[in-house]
Amino acid sequence: SLSFYSVKILISTIASLKEKNEQKPAKKLFPNSNLFKEWTVELSEDDQRKAEELFQKYGYNAFLSDQLPLDGELPDTRDHRCIGREYPHNLPTLSVVLIYLDEALSVIQRAICSIINRTPAHLLKEIILVDDHSTNEDLKTQLHVYISSINEKHPGLVKMVTHSEQKGLSQARISGWKAATGDVVAILDAHIEVHVKWAEPLLARIQADRTLVLSPVFDKVNYYDLQVTKRFASAHGFDWALWCMYVGFPQKWYDQNDPSQSPSVMGILVVDRLFFGEIGTLDGGMEVYGGENVELGIRVWLCGGSVEIIPCSKIAHIQRGHKPYVTDLNNVMKRNALRVAEVWMDEYKINVNIAWGLPIQKHGVDIGDVSERKKLRERLKCKPFKWYLENVYPQLNPMNDLIGYGVLINDLQISLCLDKGPLEENTPILYPCHFTGTQIFHYTARGEIFAHPLQSLKNNRNRCLIDPGSGRFPELSWCSDTEKPKHMYWDFKQGQAIQNRETKRCLEISADQTGKYEENVFLQDCRNQHWKIQNVIQDL
Repeated sequence: SLSFYSVKILISTIASLKEKNEQKPAKKLFPNSNLFKEWTVELSEDDQRKAEELFQKYGYNAFLSDQLPLDGELPDTRDHRCIGREYPHNLPTLSVVLIYLDEALSVIQRAICSIINRTPAHLLKEIILVDDHSTNEDLKTQLHVYISSINEKHPGLVKMVTHSEQKGLSQARISGWKAATGDVVAILDAHIEVHVKWAEPLLARIQADRTLVLSPVFDKVNYYDLQVTKRFASAHGFDWALWCMYVGFPQKWYDQNDPSQSPSVMGILVVDRLFFGEIGTLDGGMEVYGGENVELGIRVWLCGGSVEIIPCSKIAHIQRGHKPYVTDLNNVMKRNALRVAEVWMDEYKINVNIAWGLPIQKHGVDIGDVSERKKLRERLKCKPFKWYLENVYPQLNPMNDLIGYGVLINDLQISLCLDKGPLEENTPILYPCHFTGTQIFHYTARGEIFAHPLQSLKNNRNRCLIDPGSGRFPELSWCSDTEKPKHMYWDFKQGQAIQNRETKRCLEISADQTGKYEENVFLQDCRNQHWKIQNVIQDL
């Protein structure tokens, strides 16, 4: 773990805070705060209140940020082979777009400062700030003063685009791209700092191939103490719900200093400005946050471009403790994911429904108008999604053998559903139906019953329903541990018994003397009990 700024500055800042607050021991006001659980500096009660208020507002330690210099050093976390590498002088010019919504002023200022200090002046065409309708007063006054002071030294370098209403990440990025005039556009979050020589590897790569969409490597900046943890290069993937994740590079890639292909980008992207327009920029119909980066990655690959991670280009990115600008990310993400699936995923789009536990038909989610995006796909003559699965992202499991999913209900008591039960016990139970998470199961053509969430990547472990062979109760075990010694295959037809293929015992429920059904689910000699699974993909 390395200091976000030079170690001396950070130590002196913390020391001054301690000195200020050593006059009297202060009571810990927020022992359960995610900020103070990790950040153990002694503060007065007033400063604790300020720090916690700012943390809740921004999702990171803005109190500490406000006391650190704007031009502090960043540790060089690049691979040693990157450090001595030389790049051509005559590279494409760069427009840097910073997107924000009610970001801490000092964080935005530090991002601007780092871009100016660590990007060659002859390559940096402009910095464009896109304000997605912030309400913070200091972003309307002090930020403008700061920009004016920069533009006095560097005329016209920093520009502003301000939305009159909140439009979300996709539209904010599109606004920044429209305002840009450089050969290449880098679209970044505003809670970042760029490392030394971050721009040259990106610009040189696009100079060699204008159809590339690139991402630098993000070092993680802790939200609580603003220290940096070095991250190594990884590809950017996603699961069938379209949540982003890091995945391994293809086996042919060996060196931490060479670019490598990636299925997607995490959201920070660098692209030839004109090419970005040719392939349709971003889907402006996406709401708030999530899915727009996956959509871009899929579209670029299917429509004639490619995506790469550039390990020699690094930025430091604050990883928030929480996202203050959206209270229920799940609903927004679900809607955006279904929108991507409808336009790009062909026969595989049902996997997004399955990942979100939604029926295949009539899922009830309004995804907006996608007709223009479908026309774009036709106009660009894009490949089918099957090509993407086979050639770009073979780690993503196509789920071809899934035949049913959703809740499992026994006809004897239709208000109760099979439920995973307490995780630590590994014993499924009956529980009043709520049709989410712990009650979602997946039945395969091979006869496995997987518990939710179903892992999207090949070789990732799922939990299976098994008959342990003795005792009265079924278990949920990791499938890789159950394949040989335990009984994990079940015969099941819709509206009939669920019977273990090896032991011939059935999954059944039982009522007590009062007629109330017990919480337990039993394995016993079959008594002709019937189960139904909520959604059927193929005939059961």
